This record gives sequence, structure tokens and C-alpha cells, in this order.
Amino acid sequence: MKALTFSKFGGPEVMEYIDVQDPILKKGEVLVAMEAIGLNYADIYRRKGNYHLKGTPPYIAGYEGAGVIVASESPQFKEGQRVAFADVPYANAELVTVSEDHVIPLSDDISFELAASVLLQGLTAHYLAKDSHAIQARESVLIHAASGGVGQFLTQIAKMKGATVIGLTRSEDKAALIKENKADKVVLLQEGWKEEVMAFTQGKGVDVVYDSVGITLMDSFEVCREGGHVVFYGMSGGDPAPVDPRMLMDSSKTLTGGDLWSYLTSAEQRQTRAKELFGWLLDGSIQIAEPVRFKLSEGEEAHKFLESGQSAGKVLLIP
Repeated sequence: MKALTFSKFGGPEVMEYIDVQDPILKKGEVLVAMEAIGLNYADIYRRKGNYHLKGTPPYIAGYEGAGVIVASESPQFKEGQRVAFADVPYANAELVTVSEDHVIPLSDDISFELAASVLLQGLTAHYLAKDSHAIQARESVLIHAASGGVGQFLTQIAKMKGATVIGLTRSEDKAALIKENKADKVVLLQEGWKEEVMAFTQGKGVDVVYDSVGITLMDSFEVCREGGHVVFYGMSGGDPAPVDPRMLMDSSKTLTGGDLWSYLTSAEQRQTRAKELFGWLLDGSIQIAEPVRFKLSEGEEAHKFLESGQSAGKVLLIP
């Protein structure tokens, strides 16, 4: 089979589209012929050598995608079924073996491209809004990187739940996108942004901050109300400063860490959460931008495009 690989760490130029051995199917697994593969920043981090990576060179990145079962060693699934997955390694290939616990069945009204576009980012936003902090109506929510994939989902879910949403972004060009996702306020991450947030909340601070930037963590506490909540789930801007427990005690504020893999712990969890996410997409509660498609053989160009920050939609690799 063909796969998008890299044998050394570096820039997009290290990506190679080559022939590799077909995966060997084991008991309890299905073999999926891929129709659409989601490209994520985690794949860029893996290519650079600063994120967890399975296997040996040539490495195959990718964890998210959708396709058709072409062989099955699982009594639960049969050939011809349409399926997807959010947390299976070696996805940047024509064929992927998927454990039966990781299979997410697709109904006919969910396309392969939609599934590959929404699972990782959508399920991340799902647990953030339901588990890390159960967003309530009339709460004020501040979302860092609100124009990013998770940020767009999280903004729309928070609005669906009746919250007031403040979206943070570094780019003026992304402000319109955040407003399209129904945020009540857009704030540019520049000098004076914290004062702008405090003014919008009439000096009280927000009920909850979702921080995926990392280096902004202490700033997030500053704009969080007394007794409020900060959810930390990413480090796109760098490692955060250590948090003083005394500050948490004195202000009655709460810090929660978040990682999707802590919630996708069983077949039931994967399928139940995905079903709710797909339901929101089908009934129009959540909308996503049109994905940008590259051939799997165009992996170098796809990585360059994702890193450039040009797209508001998902980047897909099509075998």
C-alpha cells in the first residue's frame, strides 16, 4: 500500500509518499480502506519530533479518518461497513487496522469527509464543554484561539448551551470568523486585552476560561472571576508558568487539565460522544467550514498549508 511517511524529523520537506507493507490484521481488528484522513497540528508536532510517535522509521503519522471495512476479524463489524475513528495510529495510509473498540460506525447521512473533519476537534470540544466544565446558560466563557478548530466547535457549543462567549484571537483577519460562530465579543490578544475582557464583564471577570495557549495561563486567572474556573488543555504558545496553590485557595479559583484520551476510554464512550456530536451537526446546531482537500501524495503541500494558518476549515488528505 501507499502511505505518507517521514524517516527523519524536520520541515514539510521530510514527508515522503512511498510503498510500505500492508498492515497485518489481528483478532478483534478490522481493516479499513481510507476515504478521508484528518490532518492535525499534532501530526506536525510528530513530524518535528516533539510529540509522542508510534512505530519505527519510516514513520506514519495521523490518528483520524474514515473509510470502508474491507476485512474483519471482529464479530461486531463486517466488510462493507462505513466507519470512522478518532484515535488510531498510522492513519496516513491507504489501509489502516482499527481495534473494534475504536471503531465509530457511520450512518449514511454522515459523509466520510465530514467524519474525518470533525472527530478529533469536535470530540475535544465536547468533553471540554461537558466534562472539564459543564457550561451552563448565562455563564460567561472566554475561549483562547477561538478561530482554531477546537475553538470554533467550543464557541458554538457554548452558545448552544446559552452562554455568553468572548473569543480571543491574535489575528484581526480571524475576527469575522469568530463572529460567524456566534461569539458575543471578539478580543484581540494584544496589549490591553485583559482590561477589555474585564470591562465587558463589568469588572467581574468570566466564569470559565478555556486556555489552549499555555503561556497565557496566569493571564487567564487574572480575567477569571473569584470562584471561577480555568481549563488548561494545550500549549500552542509554550509551557505555562507554575501555578501557586495559595493563589487558588485565596481566590477560590479552580484549575482543571484536559486531554481527550482521558475520555475516549471505551467503545461506548467513543460511540456515544460521536453520536451526540454528529447529531448537533445534522440538526444545524453546529456548522463547520468547507474542508481543504489534498491528495495523500501531496502531504508536503498539505503540511505547509496547515502550518501557514491560511485555512479556517479542516485540512483533509484523500488517498
